[in-house]
Amino acid sequence: MPALPSAPSRLALPDGRAAFGVYQGIVPDLDWRLALTPMQRLTRCLRHKRWQYAALAHDDFLIAMAVVDVGWNGTAFSYLFDRRQGKVLAAASANGLPGYAAKVENRAFGDARFERFGQRFVFERAGDALRLRVASRGLSLEAEIDLSAMPPVLAVVAPANYLAHSTHKSGGLPARGEARCAAGRYDLSAATASLDYSNGLLARETSWRWASAHGPGIGFNLQQGYMGSEENAVWLDGRLWRVGAADFDYQPDAPLAPWRIRSADGLVDLVFTPEGARREDKNLIVAASRYVQPVGRFDGALIDPDSGARHPVRALAGVAEDHVSRW
Repeated sequence: MPALPSAPSRLALPDGRAAFGVYQGIVPDLDWRLALTPMQRLTRCLRHKRWQYAALAHDDFLIAMAVVDVGWNGTAFSYLFDRRQGKVLAAASANGLPGYAAKVENRAFGDARFERFGQRFVFERAGDALRLRVASRGLSLEAEIDLSAMPPVLAVVAPANYLAHSTHKSGGLPARGEARCAAGRYDLSAATASLDYSNGLLARETSWRWASAHGPGIGFNLQQGYMGSEENAVWLDGRLWRVGAADFDYQPDAPLAPWRIRSADGLVDLVFTPEGARREDKNLIVAASRYVQPVGRFDGALIDPDSGARHPVRALAGVAEDHVSRW
């Protein structure tokens, strides 16, 4: 399979068309304005959604953190899931005004922050490191993700359910630091980090299914929903390749039952066994979301499209997600 083309320099071409495609690398200019009509520019704040998400996976626990700016509202969350006990031991979340409480930079794996009522969720880029900080009553996090030897970054610019969306994904990244909560201290030196930066113009009603897991030298990102199959990819031994449309065979009313996740081209065949989940349902009158993110292990196989070699996946820690938003 040929290598993915290099990422373009910007999201929109000089003639105003979006630079649709699946790429390897980082798009440095994430300004959508050139791709918008005058009327769309007037209403951009209602459609422009940006978020940065990180997961820190360990044999014994998983920590996730996100800052989200949906244009007219902002939110942030973080949680610590203990895999030995199968439950969330600490969590923090908050909502606030965009621009004031939530700020997400137009830069993949760059700065993002949410501050409100004494709670702080911060992504801070410092050279080849991305620093994560959470300060809340129930959870404290001080972490640093090393980007200096980052595997190939997946960059996607694709049609979405309003206009277009872009996303950058990376994984298999070393981390250090610690998290603290009432249950104790959690050392991150053996954790593997993965990152998701997304920036697009989306419809008010958006839904997706998602699966992501990463370890040293191996990882995958699979999605079924508003971006179709465009962001489905596998990382293996420093290589990145696309895979086909993903089928999520699971029970929406029983998300802790096993999930079967396969790609249409046969390159991915996985069973996800949830160990527990973070759930959050919100109804803010003008906005609402139904969200469940099980944490657990993936087992199965990834097939090399060039050689046909079968690479086993054994007890790879990660997450799946079922998410519906009105935003």
